[in-house]
Amino acid sequence: MGEQPIYTTRAHVFQIDPTTKKNWVPASKQAVTVSYFYDSTRNSYRIISVDGSKVIINSTITPNMMFTKTSQKFGQWADSRANTVFGLGFSSEQQLSKFAEKFQEIKEAAKMARDKSQEKVEMLSNHSEESGRETPSTNQASSINGTDDEKIFHVGPEVSALLKNENELLKSAVEQSNTNAKKWETELQTLRENNARLVDALQESSANVEGWKKQLSACKEESDTLREKIAELEAQCNEASQEKQRNAQLSVRVQKLEAELQDKEQELENLRKQAEIIPQLMAECESITSKLQVTETKNKELEGRVDVLHMDVDDSRQKQSNMKGELKKFMDILDGKIDELHEFRQGLSRLGIDN
Repeated sequence: MGEQPIYTTRAHVFQIDPTTKKNWVPASKQAVTVSYFYDSTRNSYRIISVDGSKVIINSTITPNMMFTKTSQKFGQWADSRANTVFGLGFSSEQQLSKFAEKFQEIKEAAKMARDKSQEKVEMLSNHSEESGRETPSTNQASSINGTDDEKIFHVGPEVSALLKNENELLKSAVEQSNTNAKKWETELQTLRENNARLVDALQESSANVEGWKKQLSACKEESDTLREKIAELEAQCNEASQEKQRNAQLSVRVQKLEAELQDKEQELENLRKQAEIIPQLMAECESITSKLQVTETKNKELEGRVDVLHMDVDDSRQKQSNMKGELKKFMDILDGKIDELHEFRQGLSRLGIDN
């Protein structure tokens, strides 16, 4: 059946700097596919990742390997064969946990496979006449790699055939990657350009939204101020209406006083005629004169009161006219602000639809 993938994820691949052994060097420019493969022929497990036409991870999992979580989204393991340390950066903590769980499961499976292979090798060595084949090459490979669990991969021509099969699979994967590399590069460039445009548009929209929020807050404050002024003007209008009613009452009263004044004047004129015509009524004329004086005094007082009332009426009318002008001016301002707020809301709605 050959080698089959058993688990696949995406991550950013890193390798330890071979000079400093401290810093991480990115092995891929973006997140790539990282897969666990199982080779049923060799009964082995590998981690493989290909970036375009380049194989950036080809790590055989052994029972002695350890996968370590160094942060919430980053993990690493050491590969003694490749003489390096691989690091994977995931987009979420869940992906890292799932990869680590799979690593542990596969490490246990590799340990079981190693134990079974060692049992087979021991059985073959006990029943074989050429028992010396185990010592030179196997011990030398074990001393070079530093692990005894890799003996099963240095047992003769079968290993060469398996390695050839593995290389053929890798070559086919590289050839397939090469055929799609240009297409992926074109799509990646298009996606990058679209992403850059979207980022610019998003930043511009964010800046505009912040400005619109400030304008909206200022408009709200100004609208509240205008509402307070309108309330004050309405109160003043109510007072003006009451003043108008009082003025109307005063006007009616003035008209009555004017009518009484005319009556008094007519009465005075009649009395004067009677005084000229009837000399014998001089005594009565004196009394009438006294009454006339009183009436004239009252007339002057009434005239003074009428003048005062006229002045009050004029002042009231002037105040009413001024309040009407101020009210109209504030209403015009309020209408303008309401229109601006309406246009601003339409702009926000269009922006929401565009986004």
